[in-house]
Amino acid sequence: MSYESNPILDKLPEHLKQFIKPQDYSDYTAIDQAVWRYVMRKNVDYLSRVAHKSYVEGLQKTGIAVDHIPNMYGMNRILQEIGWAAVAVDGFIPPSAFMEFQAYNVLVIASDIRQLEHIEYTPAPDIIHEGAGHAPIIANPEYAEYLRRFGEIGCKAISNAKDFELYEAVRHLSIIKEAHGTPQAEIDQAEAHIEDLQNNMGEPSEIALIRNLHWWTVEYGLIGTVEDPKIYGAGLLSSIGESAWCMTDEVRKIPYSIAAAHTAFDITQPQPQLFVTPDFAFLSQVLEEFANEMAVRKGGLSGIQKLINSKELGTIELSTGLQISGNFDQVLEFKGKPVFFQTTGATALSYREKELVGHSTAHHHDGFGSPMGKLKGINLAIEDMSPRDLKAYNIFEGQTISLEFEGGIKISGEIITGTRNLKGEIILITFRNCTVRHKKKVIFKSDDSLYSMAVGEHIVSAYNGPADLKSFNLITHEIASTTIKTELSPVRKRLENYYRQVREFREGINTTISRHKVFEQIAEEFPDDWLLSVELYELAKNNGDADFAQEIEAHLETVKLNNPKVGHLIDDGLQLINTSFVA
Repeated sequence: MSYESNPILDKLPEHLKQFIKPQDYSDYTAIDQAVWRYVMRKNVDYLSRVAHKSYVEGLQKTGIAVDHIPNMYGMNRILQEIGWAAVAVDGFIPPSAFMEFQAYNVLVIASDIRQLEHIEYTPAPDIIHEGAGHAPIIANPEYAEYLRRFGEIGCKAISNAKDFELYEAVRHLSIIKEAHGTPQAEIDQAEAHIEDLQNNMGEPSEIALIRNLHWWTVEYGLIGTVEDPKIYGAGLLSSIGESAWCMTDEVRKIPYSIAAAHTAFDITQPQPQLFVTPDFAFLSQVLEEFANEMAVRKGGLSGIQKLINSKELGTIELSTGLQISGNFDQVLEFKGKPVFFQTTGATALSYREKELVGHSTAHHHDGFGSPMGKLKGINLAIEDMSPRDLKAYNIFEGQTISLEFEGGIKISGEIITGTRNLKGEIILITFRNCTVRHKKKVIFKSDDSLYSMAVGEHIVSAYNGPADLKSFNLITHEIASTTIKTELSPVRKRLENYYRQVREFREGINTTISRHKVFEQIAEEFPDDWLLSVELYELAKNNGDADFAQEIEAHLETVKLNNPKVGHLIDDGLQLINTSFVA
């Protein structure tokens, strides 16, 4: 096992565990720790004024420290007290898997951390975004339940082929943008590819719509009133640039509603508008409103058609409770209702999320098809027939019969047996020498082998994934690209060494280091670096060394002149230190 488990993680199904990777804490450099410390100190100072009160309270409850990157094992020990856990993953994972983790009360954390060059914002999920953004807010019970419920509903959402293509494109961009030395032309090309995909997605799938809801709430949500909103979305909580930007009048504030599901977003740009929910309870209200329009609740012809279009493993549940899981590729309809369906490849039949004996993928390895609905000219559905009714229509074992369904579907053969559910309703009728026809065309012929016909008047539910997780081998995750770990150059290693010396001095590990000498070397060898000088400035102020602090401040003014883009970062860092020193 590549991670330390606990009772919450023990409940995860095996197919989710394939995404978990170990958090190798030794991989974090002193520069990484400095980036975390800068962002967190600035966030705690600023967000304590503009974030929902749960943020600061949650930092303490979830064990998120300001001065060092959190260790996943330590976080888990504390998160367990509020019924949650956390796991490390490699950047973006498929949306359905991400949401399914949430359904099990598990927070997914990308354990990598953004580069110093992207300290304000990165499109890549990182430990600042996940650990310092998502984790604190889940300490709020109402929000935590919303997150869990969102995962439970979201992992049932049906996707289409373009959704996965977009996911791969976004993942690729996030990886190359955080990799040292990626040419700007390659980044521009990746961003253009995403823009092209976003502009040509066609009719949005369920997963696309619910991903919009996730973005405008969990990632970029505001709470309170339009006039006086507070931040709770992790994307804002973890972005020192956008958390300030979103509070200005430049960003339009809109009352949160189901309309957010149909509002697209661009992950590569600051958001032009944000949605404001009055409270966390209202988030759940909108989520249920959205779920009422999903195939998981509506079923029907549109539900199975969504599964066919997705070309992914999915499930339909019939009115008897019988569940068919597989890749659906055909449905015949009559007056707007499905009268026959067909899967291709491995298929399994279940009842109440438990696979039926004798109906595994080994038994239905080439697919499964069945008529459904009512018999022609008979108002009473087969599932509603009593034993007396069934006998009257010759539907019992040993009879060779021909059943004609509405829509021109006819099935004939010798009835061998029937399978009933807990209510006593027939959910399967097994035939020998069975032939299924649609009008004059033969759809299926079993000859001497047995064939089981599904019983159900209508489809009550259709959703992503299998009914019984054990029916299929779901440990098949493959990704087109993985996080790039570049070998540090000798120059970068020297810079890292200086950061490490300063960190060890501040933490009392090695107080013999000459801070003046480190500063002189930084100013000479790395004249564009600003963060270590800010840290040295803090040490000088704390030590009462006014002349040294003044010397560093003069150097930072030169850095600002040479690179105006980091000017506000330097000013914010110095202001934070000076304010703290005065206090």
